[in-house]
Amino acid sequence: MASNQGNEGNQGKGAGSSQKTEVQGAQKVPAKRGFAAMNEEQQREIASKGGQAAHQKGTAHEFDSEEARRAGQKGGEAVSRNREHMAEIGRKGGESRQSANRDNENRGGSASRSGSSEQSSKTGRQGSSKNDDKA
Repeated sequence: MASNQGNEGNQGKGAGSSQKTEVQGAQKVPAKRGFAAMNEEQQREIASKGGQAAHQKGTAHEFDSEEARRAGQKGGEAVSRNREHMAEIGRKGGESRQSANRDNENRGGSASRSGSSEQSSKTGRQGSSKNDDKA
């Protein structure tokens, strides 16, 4: 038994297994390496340099308006398949409209239903301009 205990610490030190491992729960997970080990800011910086290099080289993909339109349409179709999401959007829109209507009623009373006082005065001026020409 004593010989087994001495070998337990050397397991995983063979050729090709130099990766560090982290223990999560009951499993050993390899440590993140390369891009995955970087924070988001570093990843963005490197990706940006790659994009700039591709543009300079002339191999970068550039969307034309038709391709962009199709991509947007495809994304919209994908989003609209999610009924819960669409219902939530509709609910928010309805709530926003109701609160806007309440704000208008609180500020102007019934003027929001029949038009503002500014609109009424413009209408009155339009009718009186004919009479002004005669005088």
